[in-house]
Amino acid sequence: MSSGPKIPQERKVVTAIPGPKSQEVIKRRSEAVSAALGMAIPVVVEKAGGGVIVDIDGNSIIDMGAGIAVVNVGNSADRVVKNVKEQVEAFTHTCFMIAPYMGYIEVCEALNRLTPGTHKKKSALFNSGAEAVENAVKIARKFTKRQAVVVFEHGYHGRTNLTMAMTAKNIPYKDGFGPFTPEVFRMPMAYPYRCDSCSSSCENSILNTVIHKIEKEIGANNVACIVIEPILGEGGFIVPCKGFLPGLVKFCNENGILFVADEVQTGFARTGQMFACEDEGIVPDLITTAKGIAGGLPLAAVTGRAEIMDSIHASGLGGTFGGSPIACAAALGAIATIEEEKLVDRAKEIGKIMSDALNEMKKKYPIIGDVRGRGAMQAIELVKPGTKDPNPESQAAIIKYCQQKGVLILSAGTYGNVIRLIPPLVIPEHLLKEALEILDEAVSKA
Repeated sequence: MSSGPKIPQERKVVTAIPGPKSQEVIKRRSEAVSAALGMAIPVVVEKAGGGVIVDIDGNSIIDMGAGIAVVNVGNSADRVVKNVKEQVEAFTHTCFMIAPYMGYIEVCEALNRLTPGTHKKKSALFNSGAEAVENAVKIARKFTKRQAVVVFEHGYHGRTNLTMAMTAKNIPYKDGFGPFTPEVFRMPMAYPYRCDSCSSSCENSILNTVIHKIEKEIGANNVACIVIEPILGEGGFIVPCKGFLPGLVKFCNENGILFVADEVQTGFARTGQMFACEDEGIVPDLITTAKGIAGGLPLAAVTGRAEIMDSIHASGLGGTFGGSPIACAAALGAIATIEEEKLVDRAKEIGKIMSDALNEMKKKYPIIGDVRGRGAMQAIELVKPGTKDPNPESQAAIIKYCQQKGVLILSAGTYGNVIRLIPPLVIPEHLLKEALEILDEAVSKA
């Protein structure tokens, strides 16, 4: 198993968290770094690999966040490190649009092969998930000669001006940053736990509402694309009702609308499939990827039907650093790791361990209203016992308890009441189970 730096795979708490050295550096951080940047855990990282992060005080913390689903193959995975070293020694930058290089082409070939659908595909590379989403919208508007973009409640798509307009949640992502890009329309989401009409026909009732609103409020002939995360990430790991996504695809196909799957958080083996939209056999017109693509280096992509990707005029897409040779080298190492170490299957195994443990907790603790997710992307939604009222206070207490015990877990959810578990896919099983035991303790105390 390629676990990067040879770090003992153990949880070890040797000081209070944060320890004295981390506290000292965090003071420097507050002096030098904008206060606008958040901090999930107040420790300063010295090294990381496998399923742990080691801080400068010597605490070894179980990593249940993977840098927000980025280091799916683990930190400093062997193939990633080897490829990056070789590339840095060869050259660091030419700009692909000035003088092309093999790595960019090979990453595009891999994406065209791996993404859903047997049709002819082409790709373009960028720097971040938001940039990929923004370019997907540009491509869709140019190809369809339409302007309207349809997105969904609880969706997250980024922090640029266009992607802030597409993102649902105001605080912290949008507050005070407007005005936003026009012609972005938000639709109701099939959110099974909070769906008023939730029943066997839940997806149909929500789907009918969405279609009605698009037809009557926007006009289907004005819509360039529908953009949706197959499992909503930041919004709280919401898994749409079965049938909802295929229904949207059918509506798109019937109305000349492009279906864009935002797989920035769900891609690259995270959900127990290479891409989450494979679960219901969905073949998107365009798919955006980032996060897990390059083992921790900044890289993103739009992959789509060749005729759509080729509809843009020369130099209409690009960017100085998009598809950096170093990031491309890392991506080829990460993709090889996923395939050779069968991390898609490993994500399913991790998912079963996590969902079994979380469902046991749900039976014991009435503050857990819902357990959901797929593969190594699982979450619990916390509520006031006996209701569905969000319980953000318990979320904060549980996260703090886990941190003090040496387990890093992440928050999510429109209502600030979801805990998401997205460990590296190379996390050893004993660490995964230990983290879940500590989470159980934390929930019992909350």
